[in-house]
Amino acid sequence: MYLWRAVDSEGEILDVLVQTKRDKRAALKLMRKLLKMQGYVPDAIVTDKLRSYGAALRELGLSTRHVTGGRSNNRAENSHQPVRRRERVSKGFKSPGTAQRILSIHAAVYNHFNVQRHLITRRTLRQFCAAAMDEWHAITAA
Repeated sequence: MYLWRAVDSEGEILDVLVQTKRDKRAALKLMRKLLKMQGYVPDAIVTDKLRSYGAALRELGLSTRHVTGGRSNNRAENSHQPVRRRERVSKGFKSPGTAQRILSIHAAVYNHFNVQRHLITRRTLRQFCAAAMDEWHAITAA
């Protein structure tokens, strides 16, 4: 199974897709889903050097916005770490459907509590975390 993950420039998880292949068709499915969800074409699309990304973006006419190489893909790679930790604890996922459900929920919860710490003071961070936790308690109590 392959985990396809889309992350925006602020580290928020846009979408998670679990598929059996890493070919052009799988990349096209992810790209189309993202473009439909976002409603606009981004300025840049940063990926690793997997050739299926380039082929999919060429077919969509977005190859001029494709960026690869260097450390530009670090944000997406680092967003995999919580998933890898969770997968290790649960000793893998039993099926692709289970993985898709768990990872989609995990992404939503992660986005709720994710705060860009380097952009704010410690005091403001504590206020944001407390507000997120209060909102979480209100949501889960219902």
